[in-house]
Amino acid sequence: MTEDVKPPTEALLARIDSPADLRTLDREKLPQLADELRQFILNAVSRTGGHLSSNLGTVELTIALHYVFNTPRDRLVWDVGHQSYPHKILTGRRDQMATLRQYQGLSGFPRRSESEYDTFGTAHSSTSIAAALGMAVASRNLGENQGPDRRRHVAVIGDGAMSAGMAFEALNNAGVMRDVDLLVILNDNDMSISPAVGAMNHYLARTLSARPIVKARDVARQMLSVMPPVYELARKLEEHAKGMLVPATLFEELGFTYFGPIDGHDLDALIPTLQNLREISGPVFLHVITRKGQGYKLAEADPILYHGPGKFDPAEGIKAPATPPRKPTYTQVFSDWVCDMGEAEPRLVAVTPAMREGSGLVEFEQRFPTRYFDVGIAEQHAVTFAAGMACDGLVPVVAIYSTFLQRAYDQLLHDVALQNLPVVFALDRAGLVGADGATHAGVYDYAFLRCVPNMVVMAPADENECRQMLYSAVKYQRPVAVRYPRGVGPGVPVQKTFTELPLGRAEVRRQGRRIAILAFGSMVTPAMAAGEALDATVVNMRFVKPIDADLIRELAATHEAFVTVEEHVVMGGAGSACLEALAEAGLTRPVQMLGLPDRYIDHGDHALLLRLEGLDGPGIERQIRERFPDITGA
Repeated sequence: MTEDVKPPTEALLARIDSPADLRTLDREKLPQLADELRQFILNAVSRTGGHLSSNLGTVELTIALHYVFNTPRDRLVWDVGHQSYPHKILTGRRDQMATLRQYQGLSGFPRRSESEYDTFGTAHSSTSIAAALGMAVASRNLGENQGPDRRRHVAVIGDGAMSAGMAFEALNNAGVMRDVDLLVILNDNDMSISPAVGAMNHYLARTLSARPIVKARDVARQMLSVMPPVYELARKLEEHAKGMLVPATLFEELGFTYFGPIDGHDLDALIPTLQNLREISGPVFLHVITRKGQGYKLAEADPILYHGPGKFDPAEGIKAPATPPRKPTYTQVFSDWVCDMGEAEPRLVAVTPAMREGSGLVEFEQRFPTRYFDVGIAEQHAVTFAAGMACDGLVPVVAIYSTFLQRAYDQLLHDVALQNLPVVFALDRAGLVGADGATHAGVYDYAFLRCVPNMVVMAPADENECRQMLYSAVKYQRPVAVRYPRGVGPGVPVQKTFTELPLGRAEVRRQGRRIAILAFGSMVTPAMAAGEALDATVVNMRFVKPIDADLIRELAATHEAFVTVEEHVVMGGAGSACLEALAEAGLTRPVQMLGLPDRYIDHGDHALLLRLEGLDGPGIERQIRERFPDITGA
């Protein structure tokens, strides 16, 4: 660990190697610890890259949770993981933060194999309430929810993650389980702290959460229950009175005891409130207001820019590059295409599940505000919403990461493909994604899409082909997925004009002999390098479905062996589609399938991961020589 990231030896943070150490501190020392922890996060993330704004916003909340609850016995589940860096630092991983999101280093998300304090692995949002509820039921069934040392369960979920149906499904389930101990904390960072969450609200939260008040209310409910009309009137009066002060009604109706909102940066409000709530049984809901980027003015002013930055100088902030990049990213290619296509096709609309910046839709929203729809973290709804628009004549483009489309598979299968609706799926972050790791890798889409009837699945070899595939997807008038990787391509100039690609037709990029390399998407460029070294034929397959079976049959007549290459799991992937085509034609040829193995690939530099898996040019060449020594002369 570099000295400029490590806190001074006399600092409080340097003495905290576990939450047990934290709980030995005097309460009045905790604000100092919060300041040190916030500065440490800023210094650490500026040197490794990672999620910054959301983590700066959860410093006090994290300290309060570990101070009040007996973790790891008490179960603490963080939603998404963008807010878990303070948790990692306080649970014994401070000196590993210099390895964050690097190969064989700390994960950017909670991970069960990394620490006993990471009770549930989270990276896709809105899972925390369901997971914590499952743990609470396990504690009840195993008899661990009784006595003074009973196990508590806390789910921390952001306001963005609350937009997902799964979060409400879990709330609906939990609200009727009066015999489980579950505290749901809504970390609401969508607004600045205002006077509405000042001293009066803190007082109300502390008072309403005190055990005597809760006990008195429970006794009153029991007494009035024998007089239903009076009980119902009292209940409505209570809800009406609370509703005038706090947005409690929804969560109360779901069966939760609601408290808040309180200032999530005020430890004098957080700690006594959590101490009181710790003693309450049943489902409890606490609304906490925090500010993304808290304590770092640049992140407070632009939390989106500082959401997931790369390396930067904290003193100067994130600076625009002195010269623009020579090659556009695939996301920028999509952004330019969707705007140009929006001009040419007035029926085109764009849908995203809370990924406006990541998917490249900022300019489209600015230019076509009535044709842009951010539905929040609600992938299932996004797909069926698009299907409904397609039914009545619009041209929907769903911009979604490959890994997030998995969450809407049923909707894609039944609501789009079964009805053969013309919905375009622009799948960003296909393949390995580097620092975000296994949870975000888009390496399963070939397999789960190509088995769906009516689907077309395409993978561009370069930037220009990506633009033309997106255009072709609209012209095909059926469900189409165009999957493209994160980052830049090989640097092929992008043509402004649109060209429709023949459906299901591949292109021979290099004519060689004896071995035919069938490459898909991002693997075309390294396959070309291998093909040159081996004097092999190299084909840019373009389509995973429909596969170009005619070309495969032609190549079988003139080549002795096939090699398929894909940045995707081999099992069920594009190579399998080629094998099926050969089998359908009754042809038997040796086939080597190169791709990703049947295991999760950890986080790390993208180029390094490809090299380690043998999917760079030299790796592809080496594996082919090892498999076919007689043909290659190895």
